[in-house]
Amino acid sequence: MDLKVETRNVELRKGWQSKIDEERERLIRHFANFVLHLRVSIEATTHHKIGGYELKLIASVPQDTVVVAKKGENVGPLLVEAFDVLSQQLKEILRKKRKNETAAADASSIAGAQYGVIRKLSPYESYGFIVTPDEREVYFHENALKDVPLDQLTEGDEVMYGESLGDKGPQASWVRVAR
Repeated sequence: MDLKVETRNVELRKGWQSKIDEERERLIRHFANFVLHLRVSIEATTHHKIGGYELKLIASVPQDTVVVAKKGENVGPLLVEAFDVLSQQLKEILRKKRKNETAAADASSIAGAQYGVIRKLSPYESYGFIVTPDEREVYFHENALKDVPLDQLTEGDEVMYGESLGDKGPQASWVRVAR
């Protein structure tokens, strides 16, 4: 993990640096190869209402950046609190990533699943049309929707679906938003 510590209007104290190093090691232990870069910014504020210090942690992770900002009178407690918040946010990102990977694995394991894009929605009539990669239109009724109500769909959403033959041509027997 690349680490950069910067200060403004204040000198970096040994105690602060050791706490930053300790927290960095903890991040490496818990989020190995996930946090690519970490920047710690400590600024002594001069505004009369704020006073004290402003601390920012900026962590670069694959396809995202996490920012934690804290203000207070003492840098030590701010460092502890900011790194705790950063850890919680990183755990949440990893949880979402695992959830998306699980959903993608589930989607790929669904036999006969096809992908398409919502071309037209008629929410008052409770149906819509999906356009397939080969430009065919597939009808679907809102009863075929899984995990999402019709009013949360928009034209252009990518979906996966199971196709069957209906009375008037191809129709989706089930439809899920592709994630």
